[in-house]
Amino acid sequence: MIIGDDWFTKNMLINTLSRNEQIKSQLGTTNSDFGNLFTTVLNELMQKDLSSSINPKLQTFVENMQSENTSSNVDIPNKGLGDFTFNTDEPLRYQSISSEKINQILDGKLKGMGEAFVRAGQKYNVDPALLTAIAQHETGNGKSKAAYVKNNIAGMMGKNGLKSYSTIEESIMDMARNLSKNYLGIGLLSISKIAGKYAPIGAGNDPNGLNNHWVTGVSKFFGQLKA
Repeated sequence: MIIGDDWFTKNMLINTLSRNEQIKSQLGTTNSDFGNLFTTVLNELMQKDLSSSINPKLQTFVENMQSENTSSNVDIPNKGLGDFTFNTDEPLRYQSISSEKINQILDGKLKGMGEAFVRAGQKYNVDPALLTAIAQHETGNGKSKAAYVKNNIAGMMGKNGLKSYSTIEESIMDMARNLSKNYLGIGLLSISKIAGKYAPIGAGNDPNGLNNHWVTGVSKFFGQLKA
């Protein structure tokens, strides 16, 4: 009978976990550092004569555990946000800013949405000032037809043109998700680099050449919030 890799791995981990309370009691290990102990146990298990088809799975698991326990860039209170890892050392990733400061410069459909920009920035690890600046530029600070008719404050496109949203906050969240995954997430870490993909000069859907002013406009609003 051939025992699958998943069966072997799961049973080994279950046996290890079932002894965790005994290990903690014997060694005086607290809950806060038990993750490090568990990683050590797994590393020791991997030194045993396991088949080569099992080792890669265990190696991946251990590396993930080690990353969680040693990374200095992870903002622990914000864990559980999917693929969006907090690293404020990267430009345009989340930076603290008060919703009141944002609200001071918002108008039209954006008026009073400072808290929504902050929440979206926290959830997707994007600087709320960047989200706000893009929304201001794209909508003429909340006064565009897209903002009033479709609640679209970021120029987000769908299969049938500009996307429609049920609320302004939904549009803000979608913009933050898109920027975090498809722009900052692939190394586009400046307003000018984002513009090359977000609002490329000469794009077919920009017959009036408005994308020529995207970097200047977004940078102006961004600078106001950073002052």
